Amino acid sequence: MVKKGIVLLSMGGAENREELKLFLKNMFYDRNILPIKNNFLRLAVSSFIANIRVNRAYKNYMEIGGRSPLKEITFKIRDKMREKIDDEVFIAFRYLPPFSYDVIKKMKGRGIEEVFLLPLYPHNSISTVKSSIDDFYKWVDKFNLNFEIKVMKPFYKEEDYNDLICKGILDYVGDRDCGDFILLFSAHSIPEKFIEYGDTYKEEVEEHVEILSKKLGKMGANFKNIVLGYQSRLGPVKWVGPALEDVLKKLEGEKVIIYPISFVVDNIETLYELEIEYEKIAHDLGILEYKVIKCPNASDEFIDFLIKGARHDFD
Repeated sequence: MVKKGIVLLSMGGAENREELKLFLKNMFYDRNILPIKNNFLRLAVSSFIANIRVNRAYKNYMEIGGRSPLKEITFKIRDKMREKIDDEVFIAFRYLPPFSYDVIKKMKGRGIEEVFLLPLYPHNSISTVKSSIDDFYKWVDKFNLNFEIKVMKPFYKEEDYNDLICKGILDYVGDRDCGDFILLFSAHSIPEKFIEYGDTYKEEVEEHVEILSKKLGKMGANFKNIVLGYQSRLGPVKWVGPALEDVLKKLEGEKVIIYPISFVVDNIETLYELEIEYEKIAHDLGILEYKVIKCPNASDEFIDFLIKGARHDFD
């Protein structure tokens, strides 16, 4: 019988200051993030950025307990999947351990022959999906392995996944009238130059908002308005917009529900940036109600969705 392995791909989440520094260094050393061709120069720049940013960034982590929950939640996802399927399930983080090369060596030792890569991102992007997959293939080639590799496609169109999103939103609304709320989808922004490189992320996010808007409408959930904003901009380059803060500025006196559409696991950008930083901005802007909906995380429904996707692609 062919031995199969499922690999959950994610950036990783820092659990202390030193891990955060390593995360920043590795992220900015990634050519998909910082396209400097010379490796030595890119390493020098990434180390410089990590050193100057780590203290300020870690202050944000301290606001949510000093650590990102992403690693813990991702391991819960892995463990729950292991309980329900026979295939072995692994985790490969892009910027923190366990790295792809560690996981690949482990799979080789266990006789894995077929590998299913499952990026924990609903939309495709150079900076997330492509970066993780390229890194995995790089180490497979370096170890001269002959895995049969399949990759789960971006899953933002999948009905089961969108059911989870709609449920999370409507559970918060409860018996109240959706027409009293603005539904604001927040997505992690990317530099506009990525689009010139062929990145389809912005297009997919906007299509996803349209899919969810229609789905909610068919369910009779008619919100006062449904809008999209982009968060997590960094540095002087031009980023995809509109910026989330600019969207919030137009919502004075409104009740606003935020759904972090580009994330499936809660992290520093949902727990600090959305729930703390932007909540303060919303309060100052006169927004009457502000609620951030939790990501699917390790819910049983999300686990079942991931297993269904993995089995479908292997079939």
